[in-house]
Amino acid sequence: MIIENHPFQVNQKGHLEIGGLDTTLLAEKYGTPLYVYDVSIIRENARAFTGTFKDLGVKGRVAYASKAFSSIAMLQVMKQEGLCLDVVSEGELFTALKSGFPEERIHMHGNNKSYHEIFMAIEHNIGCIVIDNFYEIELISAILEKQQKEIDVLMRVTPGIESKTHQYIMTGNEDSKFGFNLQNGQAEKAFNILHNHKSIRFKGLHCHIGSQIFETDRFELATDVLFKELSEWRKKYDYTPDVLNLGGGFGIRYTKEDEPIPYQNYVEALVQTVEEHVSEQGISMPEIWIEPGRSIVGNSGITLYTIGAMKEIPGIRTYISVDGGMTDNLRPALYGAKYEAVIANKAVDPVTEKVSVAGKCCESGDMLIWDLPVPNVENSDILAVFSTGAYGYSMANHYNRFPKAAVVFVENGSDKLVVQRESYQDMVKNDLSYE
Repeated sequence: MIIENHPFQVNQKGHLEIGGLDTTLLAEKYGTPLYVYDVSIIRENARAFTGTFKDLGVKGRVAYASKAFSSIAMLQVMKQEGLCLDVVSEGELFTALKSGFPEERIHMHGNNKSYHEIFMAIEHNIGCIVIDNFYEIELISAILEKQQKEIDVLMRVTPGIESKTHQYIMTGNEDSKFGFNLQNGQAEKAFNILHNHKSIRFKGLHCHIGSQIFETDRFELATDVLFKELSEWRKKYDYTPDVLNLGGGFGIRYTKEDEPIPYQNYVEALVQTVEEHVSEQGISMPEIWIEPGRSIVGNSGITLYTIGAMKEIPGIRTYISVDGGMTDNLRPALYGAKYEAVIANKAVDPVTEKVSVAGKCCESGDMLIWDLPVPNVENSDILAVFSTGAYGYSMANHYNRFPKAAVVFVENGSDKLVVQRESYQDMVKNDLSYE
């Protein structure tokens, strides 16, 4: 039996399975909270993007946005799938290098790259730096001169497009901390510095309009805006881009309120829009880059919890508490993100009530799910929350001094621990005594 609207099944015992393995046995083996990923789903999602470029006969690159979930094992899977990699910090770059990810397929982002981050990127000859501001141009120029090197760059621009998503994850609007503004001339000013720079190889433009976007029209509109600017630059400077990076932000399903479209639809819409402008302007087709993150790992992951205390408030609600919460999934507390879940050991039992799932942290706002339909719930039942593959572990924190959860990959009926559970000794290893 398949769980409705989620890519997982229920076995003959009525237990939720992931990758052919019983989730209750995984919880018993590794403990809870526990992040579990079905690697076959990760690969399927990645190939939906790469395969569409191939089917369309268009030169493109798919860069995994590692901020969604970065670990050595995860990046090794992306390397196996032939993807590029989007990193936004020295730590993410370090993880990529430790994983053996090809340096020439790494792209560095970030709105406030430090001298050390840029130095590290140039030292390791990564494939591309996406420039976000004038300060970075100065830093890159100075480091390149010092190291006697050259490097490929893209310029990140804000096209002034407001995506239909939460304001915290909306990045392409005019009032944004990211990128050079097209409307006020900042982008053209930066272009004049980068174009024909002696050591910076200016390859093209980058934009990212936000996350959890379910329509293609905003991406198409952003592409229109980019080509309007590029048309002016062609007239003034005889410039055509080698690369057009149109970002990511493709939506996934968390709850029934979400209506994602097939991933190939995004690629097809972007390619068609670019081809129309290229034909109209009579220029060469640029290489199209995209940067999916959540859409590659989001629906491949679940989080397993053990249910502990329960509290019934007659006429109001029933709370069930789990052994995790905002320390392993910050999104509900941060911007009201919603999730679906099942009792993993009673996945097909008839629903008898609604409960609200409380986290373990000492915060009234530590609530994972409100009004979840469930069968009869008991202490020690296992709760499985769906679509936690993105921004779960990557946003995990030590509030209340809870250690970070373990991560397990499953594929072809086998399970493998890929991130160990933190110990309490791990928690205090950087603490120094004052006595």
